[in-house]
Amino acid sequence: MEEKRFDGQVNTDGLSMPLLSVIVPVYNAEKTVERCVSSILKQTWAPLELLLVDDGSTDGSYALLQGFALQDERVRVFRKENGGAASARNLGIEEARGAFLGFIDADDTVEPDMYERMMREALSLPAESQEKTFIQIGRFEEDEAGQRLPDDVTPPDADTLTDAQTCMKELLLNRGDASLCTKLTPAALLKEKRFPEGRLGEDFGLLMELLPESEGVLQLAARGYHVLHRIGSATRKAGSEYSKAYEDILFYADRVESETVPAHPALREYAVRFGLYERMEYLLHVPIEQMTKDNPVYTDAVRYLKTHRRERRATPHLTAKNKLYLLLFTYIPRLTRKVHRALRR
Repeated sequence: MEEKRFDGQVNTDGLSMPLLSVIVPVYNAEKTVERCVSSILKQTWAPLELLLVDDGSTDGSYALLQGFALQDERVRVFRKENGGAASARNLGIEEARGAFLGFIDADDTVEPDMYERMMREALSLPAESQEKTFIQIGRFEEDEAGQRLPDDVTPPDADTLTDAQTCMKELLLNRGDASLCTKLTPAALLKEKRFPEGRLGEDFGLLMELLPESEGVLQLAARGYHVLHRIGSATRKAGSEYSKAYEDILFYADRVESETVPAHPALREYAVRFGLYERMEYLLHVPIEQMTKDNPVYTDAVRYLKTHRRERRATPHLTAKNKLYLLLFTYIPRLTRKVHRALRR
């Protein structure tokens, strides 16, 4: 792969300030992208390039991106046919010149000093660790009216360096932060790896590939990333609308068991627990009319529950309520869903 990185700047104190590449995939985001871009261009970390990748937008997004590039020389704009956020991010990775990469969704914003805080923490590590350690910052969960929502992930009380295997364990327990948007990623970790395309949940998929090659995650006791929970997005459907994310996470769960666990056998019990939990989530949300024998995702989910009955009973990492649902879904999945739906009305 062609080497495109360069060093950035050196400040008046003689501190090396590597270039940071921030990548934003954009698809029909004309209502939010200006706010997003403005927050990035206000970053206090000076050596920064912003790569805006239009993923075949059909609204006025691309014209806005061109305007940003004319106004600020740090902005680089790319356009491609629609292929999803993962493919847009991958194009950004190919074009990025920085020693560190950041990813931001076009709906979201960041605090002005977020990347400076993360970069300085990265550069405080030993040189050999800088290319192998993620830096993670906390996030604010907000609705479309700007109101705070409950935390998905709460930052630690003090900066905490967590080794890679523990990070993978936490993700498999649904306690870790799987988003790469809240992380500063060394470009060296992405030399050969890319986001999996064609599926939702690509952050989890890539992160589970990258963590075994890393020294872990330095979690900061601070928040800097604002997540906009917008109803109607790919993973947040309105009302009873079903998201394909419930299916795609099962693909990644299976991949963890088949590819990650053999190299990290201590993770097996957590990987199986993750597989059980995510199949419960799928069965709680898949439309009842899709719970048929000719739906391979559905039949595979039920088959998995039947072949992992012993693990379901033995694991201490599922609640009694989880285990009850899994027991019922193992033997009477459609009836369980019908009763569940009736109780929620």
